[in-house]
Amino acid sequence: MSHFRVPNERRNDIRNIAIIAHVDHGKTTLVDALLRQTHVHRKIDDMGERIMDTMDQERERGITIRAKNASVIYKGVKINIVDTPGHADFGGEVERTLRMVDGVLILVDAKEGPMPQTTFVLRKALALGHKAIVVINKIDRPDAVIDDVVNRTFDLFVHLGATDDQLDFPLVYTSAINGIATLDINKPGSDISPLLDTVLEKIPGPAINANGPLQILVLALLYDSYKGKMGVGKIQSGSIARRQQVLVLGKDGAAPGKVSDLAVYSGLERTDVEEAKAGEIVAVAGLDQVSIGDTIADAVQPSPLPRVTIDEPTVQMTFSVNNSPFAGREGKFLTSRHLRERLFKELETNVSLRVQETDSPDRFLVAGRGELHLAVLIEQMRREGYELQVSQPEVILHREGGKVTEPYEELTIQVPETYQGAVIEEIGKRRGEMRHMKLVHSDAGPSEMHLEYHIPTRGIMGLKNILLAKTRGTVIMHHVFKAYETANEQDLLVAPHGSLCAFEDGTSTAYALFMTQERGVMFIGPGVEVYRGMVVGENSRDEDLDVNVCKEKHLTNMRASGSDEALVLTPPQEMSLEFALEYIGQDELVEVTPNNLRIRKRLLHPEDRRKAKKSGK
Repeated sequence: MSHFRVPNERRNDIRNIAIIAHVDHGKTTLVDALLRQTHVHRKIDDMGERIMDTMDQERERGITIRAKNASVIYKGVKINIVDTPGHADFGGEVERTLRMVDGVLILVDAKEGPMPQTTFVLRKALALGHKAIVVINKIDRPDAVIDDVVNRTFDLFVHLGATDDQLDFPLVYTSAINGIATLDINKPGSDISPLLDTVLEKIPGPAINANGPLQILVLALLYDSYKGKMGVGKIQSGSIARRQQVLVLGKDGAAPGKVSDLAVYSGLERTDVEEAKAGEIVAVAGLDQVSIGDTIADAVQPSPLPRVTIDEPTVQMTFSVNNSPFAGREGKFLTSRHLRERLFKELETNVSLRVQETDSPDRFLVAGRGELHLAVLIEQMRREGYELQVSQPEVILHREGGKVTEPYEELTIQVPETYQGAVIEEIGKRRGEMRHMKLVHSDAGPSEMHLEYHIPTRGIMGLKNILLAKTRGTVIMHHVFKAYETANEQDLLVAPHGSLCAFEDGTSTAYALFMTQERGVMFIGPGVEVYRGMVVGENSRDEDLDVNVCKEKHLTNMRASGSDEALVLTPPQEMSLEFALEYIGQDELVEVTPNNLRIRKRLLHPEDRRKAKKSGK
């Protein structure tokens, strides 16, 4: 096989760009503005906001999970836009996305400035040699501090080792929600075109080898109910046509195939074409063997492109078949065969995920980039009708020689000054090292403390719930994977929690909950079906306690059994998947069904738990 040829020319009628931004800085809204202004879709105004976030979970969580493509035509040039996820947990998506493009738009909030997730993606983009355009968004905010944000962005580029050429980045000021952009902050814009002009001027066209043999590096996979599996990537060399014979160069050798369908992006849709030339981003159908990192190559002169390397997973948990007393009531997919098929299907498109079979056929070890990465998969499966049980997330340790290393993260926290003591104390217990501390004064409200830490990943698990409780819900925290470093053998001083466990099967009553609520925080309200061994609350002491939440008030000669009107119940703690995953201990599981989330003990019978505790298991 011949080797990868260095592209020697550029295609000027195309620009491929990725948009990088922190959660909530307006990335998806900016894409909406670009699509609206270039009249991509006749009914664009009926499509609502955040058009690119198509998964239910993306709209609910307000984050981008899967990288997506759209394109606009401006002054005769096709601009392919790829929306990248900002969360480090979706690093696999980011890494691949950036290889499809030739430049990036870095979107920064005019008040908050560059944040940790921007840093994560920007580091990857600069390492690939991409040119960046810095877009300062939300300039219409009354509390915007534009000069300060520009300086901090420049410092970030320097910190990440940008070249002189990359440091000379153009600045565009925008208000994405109003659809306006300007190059001069003192001259308000009327539309978004200054941004599009800057893209045409500053971002180079794709480097190609127009007359060479075909080469496409597959960087994403799609499923189409009619066309089957489709490989997405940028044509680096040559051209591709429908019905063309090609070779798929994978990890394990070459497999011949025939292109059954070919599509490019126009607007938000994929449009079928007969042929596509170098520089274009295409989706190729008909190659069942194709997987991420493979090269689709010319059948006569095949030459592979360098494979993509993906960040390794850092967190793992066990997925198992639901075997609780309430199993099989709600789900459609209940067996180990269903669970296995679904997890292995996910591997085809979710490259940062790893699934291992265990000694038990109904249990699988699933590893991902972080708690959020795994939580999104669990939520997706739940919505598809799966029932399963998951264990406490654990970090993956690496052993090299006699040395043990564990993942460390950079943690950023913003909290009102009043609560800084509680936050610093808690993170100190979890082996967090403070790297930076800054007091941000605000005219509008109380002063905020901006804290940056270097902390082991296991120190972050369960941290969010504790900090939310200690700061009355005012803390904002973000963390991003840094590197594997030598593990600290001393165990983290995370306080163990005690759970309130249901003592018998039945339905919870207001009377019983009223008697129990002084013991701790309840997770359920009255009228909820429970089973023995189900966790119904958190004990205020750090030991488990069996409670009877189904007890009824019996009739006495004093008053009727129905007079419960005077009972005042504290509202139960709202149970979300993230809360449940952060809460559970080693002897607990989260039962996930389409309609319910329950926390339970692994051993449901109190006697079995006592025996296990005695024997030290």
